[in-house]
Amino acid sequence: MPPFSQSNPISTGFSPNYHKFDSTNHHSFTNVVTIDVGGQLFQTTKQTLTQAGSNTLFTNLFDSYDQIPFIDRDPDLFSILLSLLRTGNLPSKAKSFDIQDIILEAQFYGIDHLLVQSHSNPSQFEAFNLEKSLILPVSGRDSISVISTTPFGSVHVANGSKITSFDWDLTKKSTILTRFTAIDSLVSLSSNVVAAGATDFSGLQIIDLNMGLLKKTLNWENMTKSSSTVQAIGRSPEFLFTSFESGRRNSNSIMIYDINDGFRVASEIAHNEIFGADLESCIPSTKLNWVPSLNLLMASGSHSGPSGVSGNIKFWDLRSGDIVWEIKEKTDCFSDITVSDTLSAVFKIGINSGGVSFIDFRRIDSNTSWNSTGYMKKQMNVKKEGIGCKIESHGNQVFCSKEGELEVCSEVLLSGLHNIKDEKDERVFRKNLLGRTKDLRGNRVTNLRFSGSKMFVTRKDEQCVEVWESSRRGF
Repeated sequence: MPPFSQSNPISTGFSPNYHKFDSTNHHSFTNVVTIDVGGQLFQTTKQTLTQAGSNTLFTNLFDSYDQIPFIDRDPDLFSILLSLLRTGNLPSKAKSFDIQDIILEAQFYGIDHLLVQSHSNPSQFEAFNLEKSLILPVSGRDSISVISTTPFGSVHVANGSKITSFDWDLTKKSTILTRFTAIDSLVSLSSNVVAAGATDFSGLQIIDLNMGLLKKTLNWENMTKSSSTVQAIGRSPEFLFTSFESGRRNSNSIMIYDINDGFRVASEIAHNEIFGADLESCIPSTKLNWVPSLNLLMASGSHSGPSGVSGNIKFWDLRSGDIVWEIKEKTDCFSDITVSDTLSAVFKIGINSGGVSFIDFRRIDSNTSWNSTGYMKKQMNVKKEGIGCKIESHGNQVFCSKEGELEVCSEVLLSGLHNIKDEKDERVFRKNLLGRTKDLRGNRVTNLRFSGSKMFVTRKDEQCVEVWESSRRGF
């Protein structure tokens, strides 16, 4: 018997087998529909079933009103998927089922796209309720250098010359070899295409992970005609940004490629030719962040010299190619930096202090300075507390690491306590330790990335990725 049957089969291979239904029954003339799955009757509405979209098993399922359609499938799994159609989320009882069983059943009904969206729903991300839920091992002895995530929960991991991809449900793993000795920059362009680069290997490579093919190599034509190594990669919905440095380390630039036009060169900004001892111009950008609300690219880089670590943070207007705003870092240069579009602020971890500071980019002027989010040591230069620390933003929180521990930094709402007319009132942020005690044990954190409802963490000298999720998730 085929899995679905009715008097008028909806596809080849389905034969008639249905319950006779009284045409005078009230339900036949209302929005309520009845369906028999594996001998168990379910009632729902046509609106609920339309959530499945077109070209699914539910398409045109109820054109006839004198029968109850029968589907020869597991009713318990159907109950799970019906809840998904009703609410957009899986019910808590889904955790009692094997993930692969739910995936296969969703594929049968043609609603696996809804399952992907539910599984990666950002609304299920609760910063103060995150726990380490899964460990993803990668092959080989090389430590993980960089990871990149996609909007629907999949993650790509680079260790040594390899890139390992985990699908959205984190149960399928595939690994390819690249031409790199080691990969230092990795950005996802789609679920199966990445841009990869290295600081000691010339060219930016566009790689199809499903096929294991090199689609394209992009190079920067510098004046010395030497090789062009990749220092950082970033992206916006339209453009791919790449920070290049010449092989002789005497010039650098940021190239902008049109993602939707075969990676055609759209423009070039931040081109520097280094002469003599001009240290500021020799600093290539090592982190690129797109800021949608400002329509600007934030490029940052630092340099260690005789007088300590110095750096710069520049906001570029892509249309004019001009710098809109610049911060020169000298006293407590950043160990790591991020920008939060949601919080309208730039955050850094000071390399000397190890403290987290921010600048509200809605109140920028020539005298703008960093504001501390907490206690800062007075003698910052005694020990470089911030070396190796990482910071990343996600939603309306900022996450940072210090050695093996993780902290979440959130804004404290002080509505009514200050004069709202005073535009100089400082915003207040507070930090809290993240996770349970057993989750915090481990080597120094080397990568923090986010996707939908998940946080991904890697640690020094380890060949695995930690997956952190909200403890109340049912799936």
